[in-house]
Amino acid sequence: MKQSRVCPKCGGTDILIFEGYAGAYGSGNHIMTGHSIFSAVPIDRHICCGCGFVEEWVREEDMEKLRKSKKGYR
Repeated sequence: MKQSRVCPKCGGTDILIFEGYAGAYGSGNHIMTGHSIFSAVPIDRHICCGCGFVEEWVREEDMEKLRKSKKGYR
């Protein structure tokens, strides 16, 4: 859905994007990789207005920050 702008569930093309952010008191859509707000990695949401299907994506420039985080595991 991110690349094609087409919903994989219903084939709809009415796609909304809500950019992730890290707000005060832990609000927003993000992953914390450390202890401060500066370590937050925003998660963007792509939403199909036809069926409600949602995909969440990490921005390419933030992938290295996630790889280096000690909070994640495989």
